[in-house]
Amino acid sequence: MLKNEFFNNVMQDFNTGYWQLHKNPYVENWSDKFYEILGYSKKDVPPNFDYFLEHLLHKEDVDVFRDNFLNYRINNVSFKQHIKILNKNRKYQLFRCATNDELPVNIKAGIRFLFFFETKLEPDKTIKKDNFYYKETAQMTSTGSWHVDFRKKESYWDFETYRILEYPEDYKPSLKDSANYYTEDCRQLAADSFFNCAMMGTPFSTEIKMVTANNREFWARAIGKPVYNENKEIIGIRGVFQDIDDIKRKEVRLQKSVDIIAAQNSRLFNFAHIVSHNLRSHTSNLSLLAQLIEDIDDPKEKEELIKEVKTISSNLNTTIEHLNEIVTIQTNNKQERVPVKFKDALKLVINGISHMISISNCQIRSDFSQVEKINYIPAYLESILLNLITNAIKYKHPERDPVITIKSYMEKGSTYLKVSDNGRGIDLSLFKDKVFGMYKTFHYNKDAVGIGLFLTKNQVESLDGTINVESEVNKGTTFTIEF
Repeated sequence: MLKNEFFNNVMQDFNTGYWQLHKNPYVENWSDKFYEILGYSKKDVPPNFDYFLEHLLHKEDVDVFRDNFLNYRINNVSFKQHIKILNKNRKYQLFRCATNDELPVNIKAGIRFLFFFETKLEPDKTIKKDNFYYKETAQMTSTGSWHVDFRKKESYWDFETYRILEYPEDYKPSLKDSANYYTEDCRQLAADSFFNCAMMGTPFSTEIKMVTANNREFWARAIGKPVYNENKEIIGIRGVFQDIDDIKRKEVRLQKSVDIIAAQNSRLFNFAHIVSHNLRSHTSNLSLLAQLIEDIDDPKEKEELIKEVKTISSNLNTTIEHLNEIVTIQTNNKQERVPVKFKDALKLVINGISHMISISNCQIRSDFSQVEKINYIPAYLESILLNLITNAIKYKHPERDPVITIKSYMEKGSTYLKVSDNGRGIDLSLFKDKVFGMYKTFHYNKDAVGIGLFLTKNQVESLDGTINVESEVNKGTTFTIEF
């Protein structure tokens, strides 16, 4: 029984009947109103789905209604559909049937129903009008329909599908060619969705990248559900896909903007923290020393305190320089990018730290054969290489000479630079979220400051790139930059 009493009363006042679905897949409870509208009694017609399909439903509506109903019962896929039902006077009456979720109000039912709303329009006129609106809707929303028949081993497209995929009207779609309709990185998703639907009856609704006959890639919303025969066996798949390329690309751009803003907010927060914490620490120490100097009369003690002042002043100056570097990165990212060869940038860096490389017996192996150059700010690329190479040397493994491998490559339209070493490695289970933090160190080197990776990350991200780290303790570390 419906829990919404108001809606229940409305159901009684209008020519609306319903089926109540039970857990038993072979049982439906048909309402008295459903029988009354058609002129039958419960003795005339058993409340049985198969009987309904065979004796009451118009043959034109059987296949689609069967698929919709079974998908609703098995997979809880809501639907609404116009159907023609034979009444006791042997005439067909037109109904609009709809599931719970397709109603304009929430009936708050704990079980599933199928409602039948009688319409007074003539069936033939309604069908013609529906076909007209179907074509209009398909064209305005760029939505194409398709059907795969497993028995005949044939595929069918509607007029809009041909238009969207840019195939000529005499082209015969085939499952053998189906991989060509999707981009290479989405073919597995398409295959998995199709297989699960065909073998297990699992409907799918997913966003996927497709390819037209003219090799135009676009985003589509693909929806599919199984087709059943009279024995409730899956004999095909029917579905639609909608061209959502404009919407999806705007969504991707919006998400990228959100990510950029989030990253900028994170950097601003980090910057504010450094300013408030580190500068306050230095100034507090200076203030304290100044007070002590005033209170102490011994010249020697004053001299020692003055030396401390010099040390704190030096540290304060270093901190300000670091903060200035960060600000400079953000203001310089508008510089014009120019073609920079990876080989030339690496050569400049090696020449600048040749003494450090020689003392540590470091080997640097490079391979720029796949991507020789990139449009970038030269000083940034040199700084990135410098920080990653010097870090690899500083944190080399005590039992072996450092070996650094640098490689550029292209993948899925993006340029990457990978810098790997065989050093001490970083315990990412402890420090993964802190690797690129300012003044974060993970080893006990006396000269470790914790500013290099922070600056590197800022430089990469200021030009819309990303940097990621993979590391294993005592084996080495790999940094991967996507430009």
